[in-house]
Amino acid sequence: MATYSKSTVASGSDLFIDFCCFPCLENKIDQWADFYCENCQKFYCAKCINLHSPLFGTHVTYGRGDTSKWPVAKEVEDFLQKCDLHDDKHLEMFCEDHSQLCCASCAFLNHRQCAKVTLISESVKGTPPNLQQLSRKIQSILEEIKKLQNYWDTNMQSLQASYDKQLYVIHDTRKKINNILDNIEKNTMKELDDKLASLKASVKTDADNCSKLKNELKQLNDAIHDIVDKGKSELTFIASKKCMEKIKQSETYLKQNSFQVESSQTFQADRDFQQYLSKLSSLGNIVLSTKKTLVLVDPDQALTVQGKSEYNVRLQSDSDNINCYIEAICVLSEDQILIAEGIIKRVKLLNHQYQVVGHYDLNGFPRDMCKITPSEVAVTVNDTRTHEVQFVSVNGGQLVKGRMLQFQHECFGIAHIMQDLYLTSGTALYKYSMKGALLTKLYEDTSDKATVNRCAVSPSGDKIFITNNSHHKVLTLARDGTVLQTFTDPDLQRPWGIHATALGQVLVCGWSISTIIQLDGEGKKKLATLATKRDGLIYPHSVFYNRSTASIIVGQLCSDNIIVLRVK
Repeated sequence: MATYSKSTVASGSDLFIDFCCFPCLENKIDQWADFYCENCQKFYCAKCINLHSPLFGTHVTYGRGDTSKWPVAKEVEDFLQKCDLHDDKHLEMFCEDHSQLCCASCAFLNHRQCAKVTLISESVKGTPPNLQQLSRKIQSILEEIKKLQNYWDTNMQSLQASYDKQLYVIHDTRKKINNILDNIEKNTMKELDDKLASLKASVKTDADNCSKLKNELKQLNDAIHDIVDKGKSELTFIASKKCMEKIKQSETYLKQNSFQVESSQTFQADRDFQQYLSKLSSLGNIVLSTKKTLVLVDPDQALTVQGKSEYNVRLQSDSDNINCYIEAICVLSEDQILIAEGIIKRVKLLNHQYQVVGHYDLNGFPRDMCKITPSEVAVTVNDTRTHEVQFVSVNGGQLVKGRMLQFQHECFGIAHIMQDLYLTSGTALYKYSMKGALLTKLYEDTSDKATVNRCAVSPSGDKIFITNNSHHKVLTLARDGTVLQTFTDPDLQRPWGIHATALGQVLVCGWSISTIIQLDGEGKKKLATLATKRDGLIYPHSVFYNRSTASIIVGQLCSDNIIVLRVK
């Protein structure tokens, strides 16, 4: 009678089987069962059991507190008994030689030569297997698979970001080639113009000389007509001599110019250049780069600091006499490092050598920053009038402003995973969609002003870590906001920045006593104190683990220097 069951989805998105009330189902009412009657072998809801009990007082019933005595759901039986190779067959036998479950077809086709093939009913005799232990093992494997799946999801985003970046490089290369071709065309046109100007100047000189000779002859001819028959012997003599001289000059000029070279311009294209371009099949080569990455690492393995370096990130354009106040750090693909500086209201882009290569000015004080895609971050910007999240991306080595989300509450800490955005207000933790729609308020503590300061999310998304600055605590919350762990330690006073690495390690800044500590993946215990004031820390405010360089980058409250800890 365990056939009246349904598959449903719980809040944690895990599939489970529940049972329907038998009388309600007969009346076409969809109602979950709360009791099972062993005698009737039927399920009842709370209302129907009140009608059943007076009529069948001797029947044995089990409520939801005794579900172990309820029958197995038909869906579960069918799922377990179905042969993996033959969907229409049930498992009936067990081959001890191969340690395999078999249906009749499997036994006939694959196990006819086996010596020990028995009915399952015969094989179950003896000590039953420890299903709880197997379940714990499955849960452990599921956690590892979830980490691997999260890596593939991140890798897919990284591939898309790499594609977008290379697309920009291709377009930029085409633009540069266009500029080169434009300059070549410009130079060729200039050569054409220069030669035309030179030819025109030569022709103009000849035309001017011809015109001058023509005018002189015409003027002399007109003068002769004026003195004819006037009896002016002296003028006649002078005119005759001039005429003879000018005629001689003209005949010489005409003889010299009886043959003219007719000039024209012809463009002869560089055939080698054209042939070279015609042989090209692309603007360049697409090179595939690969590197091995350790994905499945024990997050509870303590990191060991191997060395330390400091780098100054101040710019000449930064405000005078004001320290940087590095509120947040984030590392994107290809080791592009972004830092958010509070007082001067800037996000800076650092290269592999930790040199500032770009910056973007915000309209308020940045409080925290998290990675959204391999090329984009979200920055919380908060002051008296501004409560917003500003998206900033890296494109072609430049920081580019993206969309912006505005909120009614204060915006301090921020974290992102699986299209969910987590924001802290100082006293509460909120979960939003990526479009800024409020999904839920997960947690709140109004006992002080900095009880929910900064936040981080585990790689699988099942745990959220928050720093309680007021009470010197780190809290670990479940997805629904339930407090799972509360951590305190003498090395953790006034905790501020917190970071969950892609491998599950949890790093926390102890602001007031200048420490960086590592917690286990549950946020339950301290694994190591990685750095202290003796190592040069000055009020650490932000921390980030750069996986590709195996280093921890620390931002400080009153210093222009970031500290880089090389770890193993």
